[in-house]
Amino acid sequence: MRKKIVAGNWKMNLNYAEGISLFSEIVNMVRDEKKGDQQAIICAPFIHLNSLAQLGGSTVSIGAQNCHQKESGAYTGEISAKMIKSVGCEYVIIGHSERRQYFAESDELLAEKTVITLQNDLIPIFCIGETLDERNNGSYFEVLKSQFQKGIFGLEGNDFSKIVIAYEPVWAIGTGLTATSEQAQEVHAFIRKEIDAKYGVEIAENTTILYGGSCNPKNAAELFAQKDIDGGLIGGASLKSRDFVDIVKTFNS
Repeated sequence: MRKKIVAGNWKMNLNYAEGISLFSEIVNMVRDEKKGDQQAIICAPFIHLNSLAQLGGSTVSIGAQNCHQKESGAYTGEISAKMIKSVGCEYVIIGHSERRQYFAESDELLAEKTVITLQNDLIPIFCIGETLDERNNGSYFEVLKSQFQKGIFGLEGNDFSKIVIAYEPVWAIGTGLTATSEQAQEVHAFIRKEIDAKYGVEIAENTTILYGGSCNPKNAAELFAQKDIDGGLIGGASLKSRDFVDIVKTFNS
């Protein structure tokens, strides 16, 4: 049975003290209000990871927002998957649209990052998504298919079964726009169908696919009610403890 996950992505926000304060609020609220087996994750800047992992315990899991594709070496300023694992993280976001756009990360590079993440017993949250132009010209299925074929379809089934996929329509990130529940479900169903064709129905039915694109407490229930949407990758709303926990609580009903 696939996991129900709400993963917050703080992006490049919050100094050390602010991060500790917000995370402490989230942990206490999730502990008090979460019912069922849904999982809460916070993906924070590197400076926070060690402290948050110690504070979160079994209540909120911790993830990094990126990692380098090599195990170690002369890569000044970079952070390896081994380092991330050593401070208590469980997850790493791979291929967020902002990494693809601002840092020119290719599908081939992201494939390397996915492999190194798995080799270090971390779970990749692998992101795919289309731009507004690709949505409007009708090429979005081909774009998405290319992203996961080049990025993660080179994995053996045993490794693929460990990953989480996040569909993030680029046109709906930080814009206030949100895919309708029907649009999101259409894409999630397409992704699951492609996984089925590649790896078989068992892996397809057990792969968690998150929606990321201006998900908030007002639209989470409708989105998460869709058959193939298993939770969300949350940006702005994860910077407000009440909003983030209200999204986690969506699964209670």
